[in-house]
Amino acid sequence: MLVLDANILIRAVLGSQVLSLMREYAPRVQFAVPDTAIREARERLPEIMERRNIPAASALSMLDLITGLVQTIEVETYGPFETLARQRIDRRDEDDWPVLAPAMALRCPIWTEDNDFFGCGVATWTTDRIELYLASTGE
Repeated sequence: MLVLDANILIRAVLGSQVLSLMREYAPRVQFAVPDTAIREARERLPEIMERRNIPAASALSMLDLITGLVQTIEVETYGPFETLARQRIDRRDEDDWPVLAPAMALRCPIWTEDNDFFGCGVATWTTDRIELYLASTGE
């Protein structure tokens, strides 16, 4: 299992590498996303698309398709880890605790491009290195 940050969902919508990796490894790796990450991606995509002068509707439709490749984790699962997650990430970006807490609850790494997670006590993978992890799981 691997917890995805909102920025990975956005990259899956806007590019091809993340989506390609998700499609390739979905049969062997369970991708998990906190409910807040999906909301964050849904809120940020229209702004990003507007800056690119592209209608947001297609990006939001793509996000809906991508969420079919992931398991949504509700706060009931990771809520008990909120205090500890906030403590671990408070000097960086405390708003990221909903991504860290599920990784702690499920004892799995995080896929992100956000440096705020580095050093939080949970393995963190970036897109340029994630295939090393993905290829080693489910064997």
